[in-house]
Amino acid sequence: MAKTLFNSSEKSNFILNMTEEQYSKLASRGLALAMMMAPLFTIAPEIYANEVNIKASYAFTAGGLVTGGVIAMIIAIIGMMKKYISKWNAFPVCAMAAMVLWGVVSLVNGVDLNISFYGYPERGEGLLAIIFYLCFFSAAASLKRETALKTIVDGIVGAGIINSAVSLIQVFAGKLSHYTNAMGIKINAASGLSMSPLFLAMVLTLSLTAALIGFMTSESKVRRTVFICSALLFSFVMMFTYSLIGICGLAIAVIISAIAAIKLKAPKKRLVCLPASLAAAGAAIALVFGGVIGDINSYRLYDGRLLWWCDSYMRASASGNYDPETVDIDDTFEVYSYLNIKSLDIIENNALYGTGPDQLAFSLINTFAEVDPDMSIPEFMVSDVNRGTFDKVYNEYLYTAATRGIPSLIAFVLTLIGAVALGIKSIRKRKTAEAVTVFAIAVTGVLVFFIGCSSITFAPVFWTAAGAACAGIASEKETKAQKKQNNKK
Repeated sequence: MAKTLFNSSEKSNFILNMTEEQYSKLASRGLALAMMMAPLFTIAPEIYANEVNIKASYAFTAGGLVTGGVIAMIIAIIGMMKKYISKWNAFPVCAMAAMVLWGVVSLVNGVDLNISFYGYPERGEGLLAIIFYLCFFSAAASLKRETALKTIVDGIVGAGIINSAVSLIQVFAGKLSHYTNAMGIKINAASGLSMSPLFLAMVLTLSLTAALIGFMTSESKVRRTVFICSALLFSFVMMFTYSLIGICGLAIAVIISAIAAIKLKAPKKRLVCLPASLAAAGAAIALVFGGVIGDINSYRLYDGRLLWWCDSYMRASASGNYDPETVDIDDTFEVYSYLNIKSLDIIENNALYGTGPDQLAFSLINTFAEVDPDMSIPEFMVSDVNRGTFDKVYNEYLYTAATRGIPSLIAFVLTLIGAVALGIKSIRKRKTAEAVTVFAIAVTGVLVFFIGCSSITFAPVFWTAAGAACAGIASEKETKAQKKQNNKK
């Protein structure tokens, strides 16, 4: 007899009566859609700003995160009601919940409660965003079928495709982008629908890993065709982010995919996708050397100009301009070293609570400067008195400790360790292509966090993959045993 709640009709209690297969099907499709909400919502401000030649407002993108986050929240609540989050994956879910709870403490001790909760304008990574990330992670961890993981992988590849499609317009037409010029040099950098070339490189690293492993393991010719074309597209576009993350991300994706192929004993002829991806990246670099893109005829990294001047200062109005007396903006190593060292100083002075969610730059502002009381926070942040400040450090581990305190960092690391450990157990238990793929994507994200930072377009993709890696999915043997037991009943 079907279960009902408060003597209501069976139809109104479909949630209680959903089978694991029905739940996983709906949940995985919902998560695949939710992952793409933030980038899809970014289309409107990019087009509008380009048409009327004004600065884009990415508040609409934050609305996309809220939409996707609510979808993930509903899925997570249903999963908890159905008790699909069990002892198997309780540890990483609880660790991430602890990170959120300490975020509340950090929020209270932040400079601006509004920014602490909603995030800095044009960034949107306040406590609310972190709560939504927990929902993505928990919802994915509650999946119960292997086919659901396949849908998640398809969603991650899909996120890469829509970002790359817009990126091609940005690179070859110089439109729909705020990264056409980097301090007077026309480079037509790709940012896709990720708000920044560096954030795009992070998203495409995950998508490339998914596409490469998908091509090497899929039995469907159609899927293999889609995956190989996607992999070549992602590798090509990543080079137009002109970033260290793009270069390292390509290398990480290829290496991890090769290891996954060995683990799954993929056909050797399908390993051709690995050199093919490197060739696609080489073709992109060749176009730059050929003078086809922008006004440049040589390829180099523009990390400093992109992350500091183009993004933080010009686009987001989240920090002051760089100070040429303290850092060489064209020396990639010096830029990242400077950001890391200054962030370590911030951590030392704010070890317990951090600066408050999304408020890193506030600890660097000139507190002795005269401030116009009618001036908005973004106007003040970009004023000359705040030259040399920055609002992002491209190491998520340092950024977490600096903005939300060392307790948050500990909870963050424990969440990742738990997800990776359960991913390894899942592979040993099931040895399926889906289990290996989501685990590989999660590990890729963990590594990318050493050279990149979270954003509202990247984080939903990563946390969904990390959650899926530690989902409590039964092995084929366990599933058959369960079916026999149900038949006997």
